[in-house]
This record gives sequence, structure tokens and C-alpha cells, in this order.
Amino acid sequence: MSTAIAKNLMAEMKLLGMFAAYDQAITDATRDQTGYSEFLDTLLQAETDYRQERKTGYRIKSAKFTLRPAFEDIDFTASRSISKAQIKELYSLQWLNEGRPVLLVGQTGVGKTFLAQAIGLHACACGRSVLYMTVTTWLENVALARSSGTYLRYRDKVAKPDVLMLDDMGMRKLSSTEAQDLCEILEERSIGKSTVFTTQLP
Repeated sequence: MSTAIAKNLMAEMKLLGMFAAYDQAITDATRDQTGYSEFLDTLLQAETDYRQERKTGYRIKSAKFTLRPAFEDIDFTASRSISKAQIKELYSLQWLNEGRPVLLVGQTGVGKTFLAQAIGLHACACGRSVLYMTVTTWLENVALARSSGTYLRYRDKVAKPDVLMLDDMGMRKLSSTEAQDLCEILEERSIGKSTVFTTQLP
């Protein structure tokens, strides 16, 4: 089979990772005189990597992050009340595997939002679904959903991700209805899912 036919078949079958790697794989295989099995392994790995990157990109887009921070960007020289051991624990995602909540407490400017979104991006890269929003945005969306008769649908959407991140909790007192809405979401997420809160309240 010619190279052109092989690449056309890959494109038709949407094997775009293989398609992108094919020419270089042929060049490397010819130079190194690798066998068919190794050549096929290279193409399969390229396709796997491509699909994983696409899935990760989709999860990150769906999460609606406002930042794209990484754990490697955390400045430990700054004055923060969080240790490297605690950062390591957050990075391990053991809390997520166990369905435990996370509460990040600190004054404005200490990096709560930065850290929360770094956690979320890492979770996305590890194959977990995430949804990030401020509490103000959540309250606005709940009010809109109630007025349009789509509250239950919106509640189910918020309850679905592996990780829900609610930023700036406690900026104002919740009404009794809003507090009940929050309790309902937390109840929906009480088994096998984690919720991350950031707040200035001790």
C-alpha cells in the first residue's frame, strides 16, 4: 500500500494522530530499520496520545476556568498558610478518589483562586471532569434557571462533574432558598464526587 493511500485511509477513519505521525514514523523506521511491530506501536501510541490530548482539551474547555495555572507555578516564597506537604496532598487527588471536599481559606490575594484552578487543571489532565465558577455566577445561574423553569436541569448539570469548584464562598449571606439550593447540590454530589470551596471566612 502506498503512503498516499495509507494516509487517505487514516484520514477517512479519523485516525488523525496516526495521520500526523505517519511521515516521521516512516522516516524513523527506515533509518533505524525497525520492524513492523515497532512501527505499528509508534502509530498506535501517536493515536492514543492525540485522543488523550483532545479529551483533556475538551474537559478543560468545559470546566470554564478563568486561569490556566499549574502547580509548578506556585510561589512557595510568598507568605501563605499552606505547606508543600499540603500542596502534594492536593496534587495526589487522593481527596478526589475518596470523594472528600476541599476548603481553601485565606485573605484576598493569597492565591486561593490560582490554587483551586491549578487543582482543577490537574484533575482534567488526569481524566476527571471539572466545573469552575464563582458563587456569584452560580447564584445568578440558579435564579435564571428558576425563572425559566429549568432549575432541575441546571442542578443536575452542576451535580454531574467529578469536581465542582465554587470560588469566593461567603462573600454575602445566602437567603434561605439559596442555602437550600446549595444543600441540594451538595446532597446530589455526596457520593463519589468532590466539591472545592474557596473563601475568606475562617
